[in-house]
Amino acid sequence: MKYFIGTDHAGFEIKPFVIEYLQKKGIEVEDLGTYSNQSVDYPDFAHKVAEAVLANPGTKGILICGSGIGMSLAANKHKGIRAALCHDYYTAKMARLHNDANILCFGARIVGLGIVESILDAWLETEFEGGRHLRRVEKIDI
Repeated sequence: MKYFIGTDHAGFEIKPFVIEYLQKKGIEVEDLGTYSNQSVDYPDFAHKVAEAVLANPGTKGILICGSGIGMSLAANKHKGIRAALCHDYYTAKMARLHNDANILCFGARIVGLGIVESILDAWLETEFEGGRHLRRVEKIDI
């Protein structure tokens, strides 16, 4: 499994923790920026990650900004992307189980490292359930 990760300046400080956590689980991670805590525009990195996920079937993405809201809004502009803003284990689990989300978004200013670990665990442990949910997911891309 390969993940693409992108952050703005607000998510920059937490990114190394997330990358290391994923790598310890044997997951390949490609960092698409930002590479400093200098102010940048979050949509630039949301679009980079969304485009990378779409161009590389079977991959997923992670986007981190201050709240997670802006990243999720920008990423979801891409047909085929289902970027889910998650704040805890349950929302991350349901994003995968029922929505087949392919990009995880969260806010560095909202969740602490312990919660980030639980969000990542739920995301990584949960497969899409399919069934009645597939019909619903197919209605997202119009």
